[in-house]
Amino acid sequence: MFLNEIFNKKTVMPSAETALPGRPEAIPTSKTHFVNGQALAEPYPDGLEVAYFGMGCFWGAERLFWKIPGVYVTSVGYAGGVTPNPTYHETTTGLTGHAEIVKVVFDPKLVSYGQLLKLFFEEHDPTQGMRQGNDIGTTYRSVIYTTSENQAEQAREALNVFQDALNKAGRDTPITTELAPVPTFYYAEDYHQQYLAKNPGGYCGLKGTGVSCPVGQAA
Repeated sequence: MFLNEIFNKKTVMPSAETALPGRPEAIPTSKTHFVNGQALAEPYPDGLEVAYFGMGCFWGAERLFWKIPGVYVTSVGYAGGVTPNPTYHETTTGLTGHAEIVKVVFDPKLVSYGQLLKLFFEEHDPTQGMRQGNDIGTTYRSVIYTTSENQAEQAREALNVFQDALNKAGRDTPITTELAPVPTFYYAEDYHQQYLAKNPGGYCGLKGTGVSCPVGQAA
């Protein structure tokens, strides 16, 4: 019973009444990207766009995106929950409602949003609900948060196309990816930023389905 209670607490979104209170001030974080030296926070150069993805543990997910030519800077944080300015340890309780998120700032002239969506769908399993592999909880749910209607339309199309591809591959489990306009994004602590560049042997639990997502034209 005790283990079931822990599991349920971590996989059920909290309400405003049950969520942790958080704090009014932001959690301190890095100012620049450990790999490329770019500033993590705004303002960014003109012409760049921002995308937000949750694929489970954000360490490995961020590394995938910062390696893409045309991506200006990446950072990790928390979004989609209730608690203001949460800490990492608070989010892992399941009592903030936030997912672990990668913020991707990219040049659409060099890499298309569709290419980012293709990586998103192929590099994790978007059918697992409130988990990703052995990582269990609301923190690890699959998420796409959009910054424009154009992004939302492309994300919906990619989701439908990938669901069809999964079905044709014999995987009839429905995609559970949360798709919504971006809520408030809270930067994670400095030690989480570009974690796998600082700790090359660190944990990465990402595992795709092996099914190709037929979207994403080159920019």
